[in-house]
Amino acid sequence: MYELFISTFVTFFVVIDPLGIAPVFAVMTDGASSAFKRKMILKSVITGTIILLLFAFVGNGLLKALGISMMAFKTAGGILLFMIALEMVFEMRTERREKKSEAFTHEHEQEAEAGQAAKASEPVTYPDEEFDDISIFPMAIPFIAGPGSIATIMLLMSHYPGQFEFQSVVIGAMLVALISTVVILFAASKIIGMLGQTVANAITRILGVLLAAMATQYIFDGIQGTFFSAGQLS
Repeated sequence: MYELFISTFVTFFVVIDPLGIAPVFAVMTDGASSAFKRKMILKSVITGTIILLLFAFVGNGLLKALGISMMAFKTAGGILLFMIALEMVFEMRTERREKKSEAFTHEHEQEAEAGQAAKASEPVTYPDEEFDDISIFPMAIPFIAGPGSIATIMLLMSHYPGQFEFQSVVIGAMLVALISTVVILFAASKIIGMLGQTVANAITRILGVLLAAMATQYIFDGIQGTFFSAGQLS
């Protein structure tokens, strides 16, 4: 149970990548009030949690309705996670997130520069109405409940069909990872300031290598399960 909890927590922490989300969130909410930031964090994580729980309990039934085998989904999920891992290792994921954040902050850049020029020694705070609601997109979807995390929860739950104790451990580990995401997002600006962008990039690459290994195992399991089942039937 303990090993399952740790491995599941690490998997979700790597896939959600709160350390990668944190600087993007800090940029998109730069100048907003603390109340607005708290609202965005809580709303996005709660929405992402609901989506993941929905796929955790309904996802496998959806696959059956579509005629997709679990071995095929494991292989596809492993390939998807491996692609995410490659993006993390080569920093393509960070670049994509930065582009999305620029789309949200572009219209506020001129106001921010003007305010900083007027009061260079004081932090600039704007009315909350000036900022877009980023809780659903891109924070909840796809940053928190993206294809990688959805595939992960469905894969892990499929390992223990009908085994409530093991499934509870998986759900618990996922929730702990999401709580960790809340804590990191709350302290986003401070964490980025303490770690520095270089350290954050290094951590992201290390986590990407771990995710690549996990994704490869998923692919191997899916292929092995397919051929093993085919061998039994023949």
